[in-house]
Amino acid sequence: MNSAFVALADGVFRSTELTRGPWHPDHQHAGPPIALAARALERAAGALEMTHLARLTANLLRPIPIAELQVEVETQYAGRNAAHLAARLRSGDKELALFTALAQREAPLPMPAQLPGHPLPQAPRGLEDSPAARFPFAMETTGYPDLIESRVAEGVFFQGPSAVWFRMRHPLVAGEQPSGLQRVAVAADSGNGISAALDFRRYIFVNSDLTINLLRPAQGEWICIDARTLVGPAGGGIAEARIFDALGLIGRSTQSLSIRPRE
Repeated sequence: MNSAFVALADGVFRSTELTRGPWHPDHQHAGPPIALAARALERAAGALEMTHLARLTANLLRPIPIAELQVEVETQYAGRNAAHLAARLRSGDKELALFTALAQREAPLPMPAQLPGHPLPQAPRGLEDSPAARFPFAMETTGYPDLIESRVAEGVFFQGPSAVWFRMRHPLVAGEQPSGLQRVAVAADSGNGISAALDFRRYIFVNSDLTINLLRPAQGEWICIDARTLVGPAGGGIAEARIFDALGLIGRSTQSLSIRPRE
């Protein structure tokens, strides 16, 4: 097993145990399947000569099983400089997740020498100065913690606001190098976990969506998610994060949380 997914046919993939998440042994962490949809959306955008996905939104309808998955993509609108795309993720006759994306055409654009808010910030701590750490929900069986390598740039796992560097140890799809967007998607869905404000042993705080906004494509293998969780009084919450690569800030992400006590 050396990848999260194995391509079986056009749009059909076999999931491996590297996708297993923390909530149930038969369910995936949402990061890998979101990245799988991002892969399909990137390819559709590339066919339109749109090389930057500025926004990716995932609506997670139900738990995603470790099983065969089908990805379907459609172009909703394509203009000169932007295109709106959509995708569906299925397993058998069940629809698991819906996605929308905004793709943009890239072109060099000179910037003024002094621009408010620039230069853009760097990650809280650089990669070389961030100690290695394994995800605290590391399981006895193979899963997401084996798919990724992590280093803590700030804070403590699962104890409030924290920043973590992520690198994929294995390809998303067998035989392929993950793109920058795929690396971001695999990491960004962990924002609510690394910044957990509630005790993982006493509460479930599942995200039913993820939105990623990027100002430029990610560069390199390492992605830093600098996240914090905000909890409401009636079972709702938000996890928000700044996203960095080794060159600096590249975007932000948000997740809507459904919070309840464990039974």
